[in-house]
Amino acid sequence: MITNIEQNIKHIRELKNFSQEHLANQLGLSIRAYSKIESGETQLTINRLNEISKILDVSPLEIIGFDEKQVFNNCRQSGNIGINHITAPEKLIDQYEKQIKFLEDELKFVKSMLLNKN
Repeated sequence: MITNIEQNIKHIRELKNFSQEHLANQLGLSIRAYSKIESGETQLTINRLNEISKILDVSPLEIIGFDEKQVFNNCRQSGNIGINHITAPEKLIDQYEKQIKFLEDELKFVKSMLLNKN
């Protein structure tokens, strides 16, 4: 039995730094309607899973098989919860690297514009 798909979607969405509003807009839903998908109040269809997987840029199987323990290791140390990075899916790493490159290029552009004004 497949369980926690809704939670997996939420975890992947958060890891990709997408808001519920962003996914709702992409899906043509209200934020409340999308929220019901993540909370399990609305039953997830295969078609909707496919749509969400495209927006998140992961395969439906990656959503179904997502295990947050493969991304974060939650451990208890002296009464405090520590989070140790273990591993992340290659697509997720690529996306972060692309985002960093984009922001670096944007920063260079803004700097060059400021220097050209002087």
